[in-house]
Amino acid sequence: MNKIKVNIFWFRRDLRLQDNIGLQEALASSLPVLPIFIFDDDILEDLPNNDARISFIYYSLKNIHLKLNKNESSLLLKKGNVEKIWRELTLEYNVNKVFYNRDYEPYAIKRDAKICKYLKSQNIDVLHFKDQVIFEKNEILKEDKTPYTIYTPYKNKWLEKLKNDGLKITEEQLKLKKFFKFNVAFPEIETLGFVKSKQKVYPVNLNCISDYDKNRDFPSNKGTSYLSPHLRFGTVSIRKYVAIALNKNAVFLSELIWREFFMQILFHFPNVVTSNFKPKYNGIKWRDNHTDFKRWCEGKTGYPLVDAGMRELNETGYMHNRVRMVTASFLCKHLLIDWRWGEAYFAEKLLDYELSSNNGNWQWAAGTGCDAAPYFRIFNPTTQLKKFDEDLKYTKKWIPEFDLGYSEEMVDHKFARERALKAYKIGLQR
Repeated sequence: MNKIKVNIFWFRRDLRLQDNIGLQEALASSLPVLPIFIFDDDILEDLPNNDARISFIYYSLKNIHLKLNKNESSLLLKKGNVEKIWRELTLEYNVNKVFYNRDYEPYAIKRDAKICKYLKSQNIDVLHFKDQVIFEKNEILKEDKTPYTIYTPYKNKWLEKLKNDGLKITEEQLKLKKFFKFNVAFPEIETLGFVKSKQKVYPVNLNCISDYDKNRDFPSNKGTSYLSPHLRFGTVSIRKYVAIALNKNAVFLSELIWREFFMQILFHFPNVVTSNFKPKYNGIKWRDNHTDFKRWCEGKTGYPLVDAGMRELNETGYMHNRVRMVTASFLCKHLLIDWRWGEAYFAEKLLDYELSSNNGNWQWAAGTGCDAAPYFRIFNPTTQLKKFDEDLKYTKKWIPEFDLGYSEEMVDHKFARERALKAYKIGLQR
């Protein structure tokens, strides 16, 4: 029996049909395109089966599947060991070419290298593309061809290159007829071993962008775009939102550039996943007190802004950006707990968890990262509360017992600040 000859498009962090570079290239090829997605067991083993990010991926994929159904096609959804699944696919189909969009995280780079090696051994061409960023890898480098480690010059070079290159957004009619014609049932979420999460990924809030610079620091304002989880999983195109930001708000655009800055840091310096970017901070002696860490995780530190933020995170998977800075600084500086503990907790809870940004921002807060806040910059959580939640709207939303007399602060700010400064100074001298 002759196997059907197809090209495959492998969905990963690009869960959309429009302005999807790799998908468009696949659809421009001469053969029908079989679209697939693989739930990777190696990633899933560290996640609970009701993880909200799994639910978000699942329902985003189901939406794609239903759109394809209207054109007599389907999305082939698989779950298991990625290498094993690719071997099965190449036995079932006569695969000519495989198309996908690049991922820059260390695990994905290793996995993709293995898959490419296998596919090429089967005489299958592999074509991969830049999609989730405007500029990748070595596109923004210093004059001496080394990567930037300071944000502002990186941003300036990024903007200069964007001006020179232009922004290409493909809004052409999708060639739906080029998808492989087949009909396969989309599995129910439970049959995959998952449980639908009660947490929700909010739709993108475009209304906040015009006044983003004025409202972004106040957690009770509707000044958050909720764009980050959508960018993380590629349900929207980065090119579209860079174009909007270029026209509407330079500060919002700057945040999108920070995302790419941290991505290229992770790409060029993969050791940051487990190590301080600046080795001179390796001598810091963290207290790493488990009881203190538990209180921080549960939002029971006695500092209202810290506790409100942690409770919001635990309940919703979100935390306002200003509050993220305050909670992270509190853990590292007030409690002298290793940033890696906080980074891992956020990785477990955040709907928009992105390894590069999460790691970069935690190292920024701890003072150990590239272009980080200086170690002697220690947020006063009480001052931050007065400045950014003066009317306590955000605080009372997440701490309903606040008016009944809130709990005592677990550590005095002045004492904690002096302890942190001493620990950092000693650590830096080692």
